[in-house]
Amino acid sequence: MNKSNRTYIRVAVLGLLLVALVFALYSSFVKDPNAVKVGSAAPNFSLQQLNGPEMALGDLKGKGVVLNFWGTWCEPCKKELPALQQQYNQFKDKGLVVIGVNIGESPVAVEPFVKQFGVNFPILLDSDSQITKLYRIGPIPTTYFISPDGDVEEIFIGQLNEAMIAEKVTKILP
Repeated sequence: MNKSNRTYIRVAVLGLLLVALVFALYSSFVKDPNAVKVGSAAPNFSLQQLNGPEMALGDLKGKGVVLNFWGTWCEPCKKELPALQQQYNQFKDKGLVVIGVNIGESPVAVEPFVKQFGVNFPILLDSDSQITKLYRIGPIPTTYFISPDGDVEEIFIGQLNEAMIAEKVTKILP
């Protein structure tokens, strides 16, 4: 192989790498058109509760819903759970439901964790991560604030504190 052929091959390989890089950057910055968005209806689903029957999101119409995706391995989730529990205690009689969706873990892992934090709002088990995929969850914790008519009012990615939750909850109470 002569020198000019090697140069063409190098240019072609660099060109392909550049195209791949541009595509990767484009894909990461352009939003997924199927992702759940603020203002859209929250997709309905049904999951098994940790200590109870199956629960469907659609059955909660007429209530304000805080839908929180979390895992026992997630440090910010551990810090956020007590704040969610406190706000649930404060607003459950005013029509608020807090739902914790555990991502991909077994009841054996989830139950002692929930007991340790004194959580008594419904914990749903997304053991095969189907709902996590449906909602296009990336980093956790991720929390959806859903109005009584079933629309997503706000999506928050990251750890919430009590004041932040209280402020967002007042917007979705019936």
